[in-house]
Amino acid sequence: MAKKEDLKQLNKKKKQKVNYSWIITVTIMAFVISILFSFISEIILSDANIIISSVLVLVFILIGILFDIIGVSVTSSDEKPFHSMSTRKVRGADIAVSFIKSAEQVSSFCCDVVGDVCGIMSGTAGVVLAASLSSKFNIDLIIMSLIITGVIAALTIGGKAVGKGFAINKGNFILYEFAKIISFFYKPKK
Repeated sequence: MAKKEDLKQLNKKKKQKVNYSWIITVTIMAFVISILFSFISEIILSDANIIISSVLVLVFILIGILFDIIGVSVTSSDEKPFHSMSTRKVRGADIAVSFIKSAEQVSSFCCDVVGDVCGIMSGTAGVVLAASLSSKFNIDLIIMSLIITGVIAALTIGGKAVGKGFAINKGNFILYEFAKIISFFYKPKK
């Protein structure tokens, strides 16, 4: 009986307020990014050949994997070394600290917004690729769509599985390199 009470106490401590403004913001960001990616995809795919369509599918998959790695590395990084680096004015360290402090939002943006939008866009580009391959090689469209869908899913899931292990083991390094790049475009509020 004591164990049930202990679990209830733990769950009470873990409950946090729901950040509705973040939910609205992330929903709007997903909408805008998906429109932007769709627009780019439509422009590129409107008269694209099989090679261009294949490259676009791979680009969307790679962007999704990359942002998944960044999102996981932010949640698995240790804040202490970045504080030390920040006091020594190392480029990007202050951004890394800022990202770690808002890890939930950064991870949500990277993994959910960018990652999921890229997954949807790679599927959309895959449909165009399947149609092109089907007509060029006279293969049934349903069979080609199934093959392309399977390849996209395998590459995405396999890539993210490899990336997650890498992100957990090298989280500080990945976050630092990403923060250095971001530091050219963004300065965190003090």
